[in-house]
Amino acid sequence: MYCELNEDEREIQQLARRFAEEKIFPIVEAADHSENLDMDVISEMGKLGFLGMAVPEDVGGGGMSFFSYIVALEEISRGCPSHAATMVLSNSLFTQPLLLFGTDAQKQKYLPDICSGTTYGAFALTEPEAGSDVAALTTQAVADRDGFVLNGTKIYVTNGSFADVVIVFATADRSLGHKGITAFIVEKGTPGFTVGTREKKMGYKASPTCELVLSDVHVSSEQVLGEVGQGFLVAMKRLNPGRISIGAQALGIAQAAYDRAIKYALERIQFGKPIATFQAIQFMIADMATDLDAARVLVHQAASLKDSGVEYTRQAAQAKLFASEMSTRVCHKAVQILGGYGYIREYHVERHYRDARVTEIFEGTSEIQRIVIARELMKSRASV
Repeated sequence: MYCELNEDEREIQQLARRFAEEKIFPIVEAADHSENLDMDVISEMGKLGFLGMAVPEDVGGGGMSFFSYIVALEEISRGCPSHAATMVLSNSLFTQPLLLFGTDAQKQKYLPDICSGTTYGAFALTEPEAGSDVAALTTQAVADRDGFVLNGTKIYVTNGSFADVVIVFATADRSLGHKGITAFIVEKGTPGFTVGTREKKMGYKASPTCELVLSDVHVSSEQVLGEVGQGFLVAMKRLNPGRISIGAQALGIAQAAYDRAIKYALERIQFGKPIATFQAIQFMIADMATDLDAARVLVHQAASLKDSGVEYTRQAAQAKLFASEMSTRVCHKAVQILGGYGYIREYHVERHYRDARVTEIFEGTSEIQRIVIARELMKSRASV
């Protein structure tokens, strides 16, 4: 790993690991089959402080380092990345924009309850025709009375079906491109703000991914996050922490698959001996272990750089890129080691394989990460 964990970080890791083993492992298969989160587990995560670890204490969080949060997130994701997705929203995707751009009143109104798990947040940026090209979004914001009226459709909103408050991005003037975008805080129950289709997914099945529809939704000027026209910056600033978070989730998924593959290889007898003694299996295990260690170095490095306050855009993209693609590779090998059993739900690794695949897509595809990495490298060369 990137650095040796200190005593506090080891305690956090062990707490998260015990929670995953005792509370999440027993319900993960049922959650995957029913495609629903266990809200009792989510509530307990809030009570134990997992939902606000990386948020400052003065707004209801645990005041811990981002690195500590990443260490815990890997362990929770090893249990179930669908449940860990709520932890990502409450420590990163929803809270980071508020911490960076919110007013004191907005922070005090929303963050304490998000951190405790009393309420839940979501982040609505993607649209049917605007994914990687954020500036192409078409949800409209028209100035009206003391605020704005929003109209449009958002898709792929994690936890959108039960979120109490959502950060929504809309444009006041499409001709301005990204400069016309503004971020808004929209509360559940606002007239015209409804949940549309809930997607049927390959993996992360228990985590609800939804369409949100805004039809003449009125928001006040106090619900603008940041400044008018600053929405693109709000969206971009949350990307780096989010990418490290996805890297940690990918690590947890891969670690779970690796652990199951090792256990099976030691127990499965063929030709009179455990298959773990066969070189073909040993080579796969060696590759898996090396991949995991390398990915953990990148994820830990990026988290440490964020805590230190230095620029870490390239490192966040590298962590996300390598860890996500590593997770798919490791899960692929885990299925191969288990053979026919690896294809059966009862043995879990097929679920890990399904869960791993999306980590290469959300929070910026692998292709986008490569663009970011190359751009940052060229930028550093040009400044020499």
